[in-house]
Amino acid sequence: MHLLYGLLVLLSLSDGFSPNCPGRCSCDSMQAVQCYRLLEVPSGIPSTTKRLYISHSRIPHLQLSNFTQLVALEDFILLASGTESVENDTFKTLSTLKTLEFWKNKLRRVPSALPANLEVLKLNDNSIYVLHRSDFEGLKKLKILELKNNLISSLSPNMFSSLVSLQSLMLDGNNMETIAGPLTLPHLKHMSMENNKLHLIPGSFFTSLHSLQFLSFSGNFLTKIPVNLPKSLLSLKMERNQLKVVRFQDMKYLENLSHLYLSENFLSSIEGAQLLANLTTLELSQNQLRMFPLKLPARLQKLDCSNNMIQKVTAQDFQDLQDLKHLFLDNNVVSLFEAGALQRCSQLSNLALEQNLLLSIPLKLPGTLARLDLKGNAIQDITEGELKDLKQLQVLNLRNNKISALDLKVLEGLPRLRHLYLDGNPWNCTCSLLRAREVLKAKGTDVRGGQCAAPAERQGESWMSSKKIMRQCEHYLHLIEKSKENKKKPKPEDLSSIRISMDDDYYDYELD
Repeated sequence: MHLLYGLLVLLSLSDGFSPNCPGRCSCDSMQAVQCYRLLEVPSGIPSTTKRLYISHSRIPHLQLSNFTQLVALEDFILLASGTESVENDTFKTLSTLKTLEFWKNKLRRVPSALPANLEVLKLNDNSIYVLHRSDFEGLKKLKILELKNNLISSLSPNMFSSLVSLQSLMLDGNNMETIAGPLTLPHLKHMSMENNKLHLIPGSFFTSLHSLQFLSFSGNFLTKIPVNLPKSLLSLKMERNQLKVVRFQDMKYLENLSHLYLSENFLSSIEGAQLLANLTTLELSQNQLRMFPLKLPARLQKLDCSNNMIQKVTAQDFQDLQDLKHLFLDNNVVSLFEAGALQRCSQLSNLALEQNLLLSIPLKLPGTLARLDLKGNAIQDITEGELKDLKQLQVLNLRNNKISALDLKVLEGLPRLRHLYLDGNPWNCTCSLLRAREVLKAKGTDVRGGQCAAPAERQGESWMSSKKIMRQCEHYLHLIEKSKENKKKPKPEDLSSIRISMDDDYYDYELD
């Protein structure tokens, strides 16, 4: 008996087992209780519990009596438990409660009479369709409010007036068509209203948001950038709207703005962005640009112009972008890439040119490049001159081009190459490719692809791994070596036994 009791004590210390812990729950020494697949809030939860997590249960209704004994509770999280309603004043007496989260339930309104010490309230993925000012009265310490993926259709200016400490407000994925201002939240830093149905943001909406730094209206029906944005703004997200023009003249007072996201709109040109002097990230993917944006900010570090209709790239486009590190021009129709167009970009490390109309690799690319993506062009040859300065290149993507051979000097000039993608090219698998294989193996380069298109007898084989090609070429190379050494007809011998180590350093004779 004593031995059994000792084992139970040991288990309680090591596995979180507690004789006072309710069924289908686990209790640990940090006063945390986790419960799964319940039909009600269990009555035997220790009164010292600070964190209560209930998940994937069937608890349609919460009531005051469920929590009267939990006098130390600080965090309550209820996830995917089918909860539809909460009795009035259920949480009112929980003076220590700081975090209340109801995720993926069926609430139709905000729980009433929430405790004054609450700092985090997350009611995402419910069925709340209307907000009342009384829902948030007394919550002067609330810092985070999330109401994402509900059914809220409007927002009035005095809705959150009592939330004097609020720093983050998330209202993504609702049915909001109208919002009114001013929104009086003096300490608000983050606000997101993504994926709603907004057509217009009133000019008065931001007049009292003096601390706002991160703002997102992505996924709405806005035709212009809101006016009177806070000067404190650092990041503005306007993707997936209906913008046709951006008037940077009206935004030049945003001297702190560093990130601007305008992808998936209807922009046909971008001019005047240099007025946002501190902009470091500009995303313009999936618009209707036919030419490269004019006069970009000199401090720009990331520029995404992918999925547009840009036809050419010239040195004039990049003459002032010396801080640029990441450039995305994939999925355009670039056929002209001026030699040295990017040479002023002395910090460029990532260049994406996939799915364009290039016939060759652009000349005089910056030596700082670490990744170069050229997938899906019409490149036929790779010459030493095109890549000779790319001593820092680590990733080279050449998939789906028209390349049939690799120049050894090109590979030898890329000392840091770690990943090479060759799929979808019509490789002519003569034995000369084996020297390229050895150079790549010596570097430790991870090579993907390399299937033979010719000659016919090697079609479908991989010149990087086919043992058949290796055997055939070893035989051939051995004969060449013997011819050089003896300069006379070799003695008859069993050619099937000839093997040459492909790892030998003296592998330096010429191949056809």
